[in-house]
Amino acid sequence: MGNPLLDISAVVDEDFLAKYDVKPGNAILAEDKHLPMYDELASKGNVEYIAGGATQNSIRVAQWMLQIPGATSYIGCIGKDKFGEEMKKNAQAAGVNAHYYEDDNAPTGTCAVCVVGGERSLIANLSAANCYKSEHLKRPENWALVEKAKYIYIAGFFLTVSPDSIQLVAEHAAATNKVFLMNLSAPFICEFFRDAQEKALPYVDYIFGNETEARTFAKAHGWETENVEEIALKISQLPKASGTHRRITVVTQGCDPVVVADDGKVKTFPVILLPKEKLVDTNGAGDAFVGGFLSQLVQEKSIDECVRAACYAANVVIQRSGCTYPEKPDFN
Repeated sequence: MGNPLLDISAVVDEDFLAKYDVKPGNAILAEDKHLPMYDELASKGNVEYIAGGATQNSIRVAQWMLQIPGATSYIGCIGKDKFGEEMKKNAQAAGVNAHYYEDDNAPTGTCAVCVVGGERSLIANLSAANCYKSEHLKRPENWALVEKAKYIYIAGFFLTVSPDSIQLVAEHAAATNKVFLMNLSAPFICEFFRDAQEKALPYVDYIFGNETEARTFAKAHGWETENVEEIALKISQLPKASGTHRRITVVTQGCDPVVVADDGKVKTFPVILLPKEKLVDTNGAGDAFVGGFLSQLVQEKSIDECVRAACYAANVVIQRSGCTYPEKPDFN
């Protein structure tokens, strides 16, 4: 469950970022000053439209890795427009069973993806994605998806939209011993949506994030450390709502090793290194990592295998534009 956004992706230069007051690597919500950016990107010769949104990316990648039709489902809000139709077609082509709530008034959300030297900056204009209501989730045909699911993943970005929907699903997962997974998603979530994040966290069995998000989380909680391994461990040891599963924290660090904190211990896993000339863009790398991880977790594989698949999926995606992938995975 998350924010379905259509990525409007183009290669830009430093001046373009400066013009809109965007920093390399940003993941932010659009303000008024950013709004002209979408049309300017759309007018670029190299622009691409790719169905995105963090959770939807992860679920599409998990579905691709699994190669079992309809193994995954997705819920979020789109508009009744051309972009919304595009989104529905894309989910169907990916084999994901999407139950979109369609808002009558707001347009489908978009995300400006500005690529400079392979590094992506994301500016999300949520629009319809911001209109998701828990009433939709409670409808029998949608709640049935929750009932049927064994694993539930929601990116932290959804905390800004419908924390009550997250709470409903989190409590259901705890009551039925299902596995509930979330993502720190962005520094601004850890800083400005801390209350909503803290309310959900006790229910979270697996928490994902990158090194910047982990450090921001630590800072927001007054922890006097920048050490990612230490932070991952501390997050894994925060209180749990249910004792069925212990919490596992997974932190990516770009080309540095992945940190996994579990049961009071920390393990690190090297990533697949990629020559700079093969890097197309980092858009969707973290999402693909989660998708790869999920694809093995749902098959009850070991954490080592989950991380191996996660690194494989991220490696595939960074060699392509946006969160896209070839027809079939060659992960064995």
